[in-house]
This record gives sequence, C-alpha cells and structure tokens, in this order.
Amino acid sequence: MYAGFAQFTATAALPDIAEAFDIGVPGSDASIVEQAGLGLGTLGIALGIIRLASVAALPVARQADRLGRRRVLLVATALTLGLTAAGAISPSFWPLIIILAVARPLASAVNAVAGVIAAEEVATRDRSKALAVITAGYGIGAGAPVLLRGLTDGAIGYRAILLVAIPLLATIPLVARLVDEPARAKLVISEIDPDSPAAKRLGRVPRPLVGRLALLCGLGFVLAFLTGPVNTYLFLYGEAVVGLSPAMQTIILPIGGVLGGVGLLFGIWLADEIGRIPTAMWTKFALAGAGVLTYSAGAWGAAGGYVATLFIGSSYAPAVAATAAEIFPTSIRGTAAGWVTLTSTIGAVAGLITFGLVAEATGSFSTAAWVVSVPTAVSVIGYRYLPETMGLELEESAPEVVS
Repeated sequence: MYAGFAQFTATAALPDIAEAFDIGVPGSDASIVEQAGLGLGTLGIALGIIRLASVAALPVARQADRLGRRRVLLVATALTLGLTAAGAISPSFWPLIIILAVARPLASAVNAVAGVIAAEEVATRDRSKALAVITAGYGIGAGAPVLLRGLTDGAIGYRAILLVAIPLLATIPLVARLVDEPARAKLVISEIDPDSPAAKRLGRVPRPLVGRLALLCGLGFVLAFLTGPVNTYLFLYGEAVVGLSPAMQTIILPIGGVLGGVGLLFGIWLADEIGRIPTAMWTKFALAGAGVLTYSAGAWGAAGGYVATLFIGSSYAPAVAATAAEIFPTSIRGTAAGWVTLTSTIGAVAGLITFGLVAEATGSFSTAAWVVSVPTAVSVIGYRYLPETMGLELEESAPEVVS
C-alpha cells in the first residue's frame, strides 16, 4: 500500500504539478497533445526520468537474497515514504522530479520484495490469494491520491498529497513488529557464502534459468509498454482533454475499486482452477483491449477503460505473480523479481515515448493506444513456453540449481 501511494502520487497529481510549474497547462488554442504535455516535452521527459529510475530497483531487490527479505522491505519502505514527503518542500520543478526519481526504485523494490515474502509465507493452495492481497494493497495505496483530489474537487494541491507520507512513515515501527522473515528464505540465505564470486555478482542467475528469466522479463516489458502510458496519462487525459472533473473521478474510483476486488477474486479462482498460464494469457489479451477503449471513446471511454483496466488487471495479477514466484528457486527469487521490475521499467519508458511520438505525429490518442496495445495482445503466445506450476510447492516447481 505504501509503495502504491508513493509511486502514484506524481501520476495522480500530474494536473496540479503541470499547473503549478506552468508545464503542459491546458489552453484554449492548444492541441490535445500540447494540452496533455505528451511527447518529448518537459513533462514527458520528467515522467520518463521518474519511470526509468526504477531500473535501480534490481540492486535493492537483490539484497533481499543476501541480507534477508524483512530488512530490505522495511528500510526501503521507510526511505520511500521519507523521500515522497520531502518532495513537498521542493522549490521548483526539477528538484521535485529528482526527489521522486530517487524514491521510485525503492518503492519498486518494496513492491517486488513484498510479493516474494507473500509467496514464500504460504502453501501453494493459498499463494495466488496471498499475492492478490499484495496487489490489493498496492491498488489501495495508488488510489488514495486520486481519492484525496476528488474529495476536494481538485482543491488539494500536490504538496499536501505528498505530505500524507509523513503519518504513513510514522507507522513503520508498528508495521515492523508484524513482518517476519520467511522460514524458507532464512534457511537458504544462511547457507549462501556472501564472499563467493557468484554471490557478489549483480543480478546473478544460474545459467539453466537464464532463458526462463529472459522470457518472463520480455513478457513484463511488453505489458509495461502498454500500461506505462495508459495508466500514467489517464487522469491528465481525462481531466484536461475529455473533461472528466475530479469529482467525477471520485465517483468512478470506488466503482473501479469494487470491480478491482471482484477481479482479484475472479483471478484467484482462474489461477487455481484452470491454471496460471491460461489465466495470464487471456486476461493479458483483454487488458490490451481495455487500453484501446480508454483513449478511443471520449469521457465515457476513459471512465469505462479505467474501470475495465482495474478489473482485468486485477484478474491477471494473481496468475502472473504466482508464476513469477514459483518458477525460480528461493536463493534467487528476489533477484528475479528485481530483473522483472527493471525490464518492466524500460518497457514503460519505451511505451511513454512511443505513445507521445505517435500522438504528436497523428494528433490522435486512439492511434497511439492501438500502437502500444497490439504488441501486448500478440505477446500472450509467449506464456505457452513457461511451465505450469498450479498445485506445486515452491521446492517442487523450482528446486535449487547449482550454477
């Protein structure tokens, strides 16, 4: 939840940030692309910097395989919230972007390590449920800034939203008492020689698992190529281009939240009944369709696309998260999560740039949405080459491999 809040504050408050610093502010004689500040302009570059900073999540997440999950999770969470709050006192635009960029990889690592802990703490029959809880927590945190803006009809500024991180930071000592190191991780980490060359190598993965990791990273890249621009520009597009007011967004938000919860339950059932791979394939294909809808049918399309994206994305999450945890051994599970985060980050940045360039060249958000959605739809074929892990414990689906 804290990671979702920290990562989504800049996106949700983008209209406020743009207006506060006179960047991409809607104008009567501006084109729709100029209104949204898309492309390689100041706002687009700033968003790309924040997104691209998440590549640094790999070394942070990797430390969970060396120092332990709990320590990395708590320290990274505290730093993330502290930096998010610090953004509120930024005197100008670029210092704010730098602060948020430094916080971004820490938040990404928190999300990755939280998923690893959830997967390792439970038996296989409960794994998709546990990972769904992590997804729900992230969604609640990500929705909080939008809800705050909506309840005040946009009157609350981005600085006030960023300062919400302070009371969250104050709860870290309480949260720390509830977090334990997973027993299987503690056992495996205790047997690793921290001075060995393999343990010191950044991002080290045993050779037999490189192909599996590369495929999963590629699938994550293509998905982020879609969700990066679709999610980042949604509220700015809805408010500045098609006229969705913050109050209307507040009405849509709880509807999306309810459907997101229903989607999680549906995704858990699918992952545990028909398998991780079929569920990931078909929900990802549907997610591509929702991306097109969001930017192709005006205000109601933006609202409907947002709700559909929440439902379908929530249905997709348990299956793909369970697969990512179940196909790698405990000794490198944090490292693998870091690699997936890194490649997804690059995919999101590539999607942001591509979306902006296409929108600028064609003057159409719909065309840009098609361009970033089609590769995602085609990529579902790749899941056929990953093993099905439904019903297997972690030590069965991913035994330790001697490199």
